[in-house]
Amino acid sequence: MNFKVSGHHVTVTPAIRDYVHSKLSRINRHFDHVIDVSVILSVEKMAQKAEVNVHVRGRDIFVETVDENLYAAIDTLADKLDRQILKHKDRAQNHQHEPLKRAQLN
Repeated sequence: MNFKVSGHHVTVTPAIRDYVHSKLSRINRHFDHVIDVSVILSVEKMAQKAEVNVHVRGRDIFVETVDENLYAAIDTLADKLDRQILKHKDRAQNHQHEPLKRAQLN
């Protein structure tokens, strides 16, 4: 898994990078076909914004959150991404088994 963290109008310190990596490493527990993860942290006036673009086989998943605290935005981002990954995994598993059921009925 390629992991990239960048900042827009914010300096990405090693502590922030480690925090983001620890929060987003949880997606590998649910879905191990993650190819690329790109995180962009930015500051717009008083709002802290966190965006992630995850490239998995067959799809790109994009999630963004805005909060007053950067760490809270990262936490919310991880939760939203986790739900999206589980939804993608469920869809992928349902489509794999669908042709087998049709073949067994005929």
